[in-house]
Amino acid sequence: MRVYVPLTLPGLAEAHKAGELGPAPVDAYAVTPALREWYTSDDMEELEYAALGRAALGSLRRLAADPEAARRRVVVAVDVPDAEVTVDPGFGLDRDAVGEVRLARPVPLSKAAAVHVDADDAEADVAAAAAALGAADLGDDDARFVVDGAEDHELMWFGVQEIPNLV
Repeated sequence: MRVYVPLTLPGLAEAHKAGELGPAPVDAYAVTPALREWYTSDDMEELEYAALGRAALGSLRRLAADPEAARRRVVVAVDVPDAEVTVDPGFGLDRDAVGEVRLARPVPLSKAAAVHVDADDAEADVAAAAAALGAADLGDDDARFVVDGAEDHELMWFGVQEIPNLV
């Protein structure tokens, strides 16, 4: 199963140094039954893109909690056996948890398929979105508009061998 692990650049640096994504449990996003229902598509490529988008929001939440991190969302795509992925049916009931899964143990970074990172030109919008996230969660429509502005930026694709250059 392809899962998308939200990180920050410091988190990616830690994973690179440790050689794994962890410690467990590892929060990630994937194509789950709840995501399929929420996104209402049968196209697997679209569903994978939706899971990547959910992980990008997870990365934004990590950025909001770490004011020292560079304002760039980071998502690592990893292939893991289905048996290692836990989907809590309750995740589908919470709009913010749609597509969320947990991995019971750390994942070797060597299993990563790709790394997705914001371009430099996204930093201002991502910074504004991270700052507005709390108000957006409380229902502020203007703040939600700012948060959605970060989603206008496509995450760039990098090969795993490029991680040293990213960190």
